[in-house]
Amino acid sequence: MVRHERWAMETLSRIAVVEDDPEISRMMVSFMTDHGFDVSAARSGRDLDKVMSGGKIDCVILDVGLPGEDGLSICKRLRGKSSVPIIMVTARGTETDRIVGLELGADDYLPKPFSPRELVARVKAVIRRAGAQEQATAPAQPQVLMFEGWKLDMARRQLFDPAGAPRSLTSGEFNVLALFCTHPRKVLSRDDLLELLHGRAAAVFDRSIDVQISRLRRKIETNLKDPTFIKTIRYGGYFFTPEVTAVTEG
Repeated sequence: MVRHERWAMETLSRIAVVEDDPEISRMMVSFMTDHGFDVSAARSGRDLDKVMSGGKIDCVILDVGLPGEDGLSICKRLRGKSSVPIIMVTARGTETDRIVGLELGADDYLPKPFSPRELVARVKAVIRRAGAQEQATAPAQPQVLMFEGWKLDMARRQLFDPAGAPRSLTSGEFNVLALFCTHPRKVLSRDDLLELLHGRAAAVFDRSIDVQISRLRRKIETNLKDPTFIKTIRYGGYFFTPEVTAVTEG
């Protein structure tokens, strides 16, 4: 495991690069370090666990084709305990592979071969979006949004069902539900959702919205064949039907 500390400052974003190919790993670490990131390199999921135990990581660049525990398995495991932005990198660039990665909670997907400059731009974009989302969902006092007995705690980023039981959401699923709850009873197109969630740079992954909404429906709808909360509007987008009320818990 290699650690580069050039220009080490508390303000630098910490990046974990998980890549088993030594040449590709050196290239990514060198380029990212030269662009002002504090970079840690790992060759496996076990190495990544050690890196993350050493302090907050702002973004994980994760190769899919790792030996042993592959990148998709690592992504799924990370999403069970962390909302850290994840960029999947793979030699396989098919739409199916991208969708699987997004379903497991990846924030972006970059096929090999790629431009190092594009990688830097994407890392900066996911870190910027994550920071903006944290600010948007962290008011001075914990704000709670209620709909049909469900409770969405924006500060703690948690969802509770009408019985008060917590429901597990990935970072992406939470962000989509939070967006619906702050724009209830309004038709939102896929472009609207992508723009509000990610900015125009994410428009290439338009299928990601459908994937996130499909996963979210499984967790909040009682009948997936006839959803009552998130309605699909033909040629339009999506419509969140419940009335949403905001309360402050002090």
